[in-house]
Amino acid sequence: MASKPESPTEPFKRALAHAARSLAEMPDLEVVFSGDGPQLLGKRAVLPHPPRDLNSKEAARIRGLADQMALRLAHHDQLAHARARPSTPDGQAAFESIEQARLDAIGANALGGVRGNLTAALEARLEKQGLTRNVAMDRQSAPMAEILGLMVRERLTGDAPPEGAKALVDILRADIESKAGKDLDRLAAAIDDQVAFSRVSREILRDLDLGEEMSDATESSDEDDGEQDQPDQTSDEDQGEGEGEQPEGSSPQETEASDRETEPGDEEMVQSEQDGEPEESDESPEMGDGAKPARPDAGPAQPGEPAYKIFTNSYDEVVPAEDLCDAEELTRLRAYLDQQLSALSSVVSRLANKLQRRLLAQQNRAWTFDLEEGMLDVARLTRVIIDPTAPLSFKQEEDQEFRDTVVTLLIDNSGSMRGRPIMVAAVCADILARTLERCGVKTEVLGFTTRAWKGGTSRDEWVKAGKPPAPGRLNDLRHIIYKAADSPWRRARKNLGLMMREGLLKENIDGEALMWAHQRLIGRPEARRILMVISDGAPVDDSTLSVNSGHYLERHLRQVISEIEGKSPVELIAIGIGHDVTRYYRRAVTIVDVEQLGGVLVEQLAALFDEEPRAVKRARGLLAPLQTVQPSAPKAARKVPA
Repeated sequence: MASKPESPTEPFKRALAHAARSLAEMPDLEVVFSGDGPQLLGKRAVLPHPPRDLNSKEAARIRGLADQMALRLAHHDQLAHARARPSTPDGQAAFESIEQARLDAIGANALGGVRGNLTAALEARLEKQGLTRNVAMDRQSAPMAEILGLMVRERLTGDAPPEGAKALVDILRADIESKAGKDLDRLAAAIDDQVAFSRVSREILRDLDLGEEMSDATESSDEDDGEQDQPDQTSDEDQGEGEGEQPEGSSPQETEASDRETEPGDEEMVQSEQDGEPEESDESPEMGDGAKPARPDAGPAQPGEPAYKIFTNSYDEVVPAEDLCDAEELTRLRAYLDQQLSALSSVVSRLANKLQRRLLAQQNRAWTFDLEEGMLDVARLTRVIIDPTAPLSFKQEEDQEFRDTVVTLLIDNSGSMRGRPIMVAAVCADILARTLERCGVKTEVLGFTTRAWKGGTSRDEWVKAGKPPAPGRLNDLRHIIYKAADSPWRRARKNLGLMMREGLLKENIDGEALMWAHQRLIGRPEARRILMVISDGAPVDDSTLSVNSGHYLERHLRQVISEIEGKSPVELIAIGIGHDVTRYYRRAVTIVDVEQLGGVLVEQLAALFDEEPRAVKRARGLLAPLQTVQPSAPKAARKVPA
């Protein structure tokens, strides 16, 4: 039987893999091509699929991404990098940008071909970020980290910034040269010593007021900080994983992560190449605003079906929003969100003001008078003046029960929320968090999605294990903390802009997300805990549902909801966008138009505050005794971070 003809891009992939292993000096480096590239995970380099009609420009770009990863493996010590990294967000972005320029310079100075590849990758990244367009930009909005990286590259290699970025660099060039020019000149002598290079880099950041003061005494403390910073290695390497435009100054594996939005061939799973299976296209990233993928036909659970389990949780992550995106990009995304939703923001703000007045009405001060201790009642001092033998009078303000409350907004970050729905959800969460904070009610904003389409690394592991049957959940979870309950709104405001980032929204596994949000609430000290879920449908994960029953995820979601509603002190509300969630949640509202979301959120919260807390109802015997919701997964699967 005739063998299947080889794809035209296969020779290019093989040559690229061999070149990357040689440059990294790592024969066991695993090079794969996937829609989740580019990213570097240990000794596994994931690159974007080359298009079938591969031209020289695109080939040079992909070779440049591979060269960047190889140079990082060969010449970068992540532990030393973490120890020297400054603590401020702006300083971290600039520090990473300078280090990336060092790695690129090592390769460019050694090999002319690598120099050309790295230049092509740099130009493509700048173009995708819109930094090569002649857009009017002032000194305040100019991306300092990116400009600093280009100037360091110029110092170390002699290559001027790409033609389209020269005007960008000139915005801050004179300022940077006047403040840090002498220290920039010192970098070339330390290019082969990462520790010495990092020390000079920190001096540059101090010159530019981007990092904290650094003295000989504080340098010694970097050793202690290393243990805390080291876990960020995974975050640094995973930040751009399938997430659209690249943060400025980020590492090479984070660049070009939105390729799947423009290249239809990028959606194949990695294992389809390895196993010789036919490639299948993924239409999810091409959905329009709020378009929904095919939902599973959830029939009744069949007798004897296995309990919900997780194949592996090694690649799951619970990550703060600011770790997925640098501060400058968050600022741009937040500005975009404000611009797009300016009209809606005013509408929701009026509704939020109604909620605020309703809550503040319950805060009218009630006092107990004529006490023997407490706050001195100055209104009754006249009695003492008239009759000096009369005792002083004290008063005490009564406690307000509703103030001891925490509200969690759990937002579905699946691909079907793309466009208008996620924009409305983000602005409503922002305004409600601000409103409730004014009223003394703590608010937490969480999001849930997956790290990859069609299974990610979990599915790769399942394939390597021989594809055992009924593996359970088969994707890498990504749970995002946009705003922690104890974090003030002003610090978390920019984080909500992350929802606007291309490539963030993927699959949704609602059951485990609900368990995660619930467990965070259970650990809170507040007496009253409210969990509000905003979703647009049933849980969908192609990888999990392709190897389990069609209602596997939905059955688990129903079980989690049942236990929370029946046994937990947490008050659960759900709002469905264009999808009937009343069949899952006891207390739920379905809206057809996303414009209704703000009003529904406010009304549901106001109604809850008018009711008795569940703890009071339970004390009166109106609810079942409290039991902690436990996952039905086996012990090995319960290690998912909470």
